[in-house]
Amino acid sequence: MRNTAPFVRRRMSMTPLIDVIFLLLLFFMLSSTFSSFGEIELSQATGGGTGSDAPSERVFVQLGAERLVLNGTPVTLEDLAAQIETGLVLVSLDADATAQRVVDLLVRLRGRDGLTVTVLE
Repeated sequence: MRNTAPFVRRRMSMTPLIDVIFLLLLFFMLSSTFSSFGEIELSQATGGGTGSDAPSERVFVQLGAERLVLNGTPVTLEDLAAQIETGLVLVSLDADATAQRVVDLLVRLRGRDGLTVTVLE
């Protein structure tokens, strides 16, 4: 016997599709990892005269994407942290310096008593 009834197409419901999309969204949100970024305190530079609490030793650091120069001498990031103890560190950025490279430098130099870091524009 052949079914002679005409084929009736039912309207498609969007509810299961929306449920699947929400489940996928929930899955990807819960399975992804969020990296935590270190906080670096930046202070605004101010103009004015030098005070009596000005650091006696000043060093000049030039930072680029591939180069790091301390007072005219090329150094590595690890050596730089060992060579600078106290004083004022002036950091000059090259045009190709990345934000990550600046953060790496500031993380190496943070938390030291008597050390002031100023990033020049």
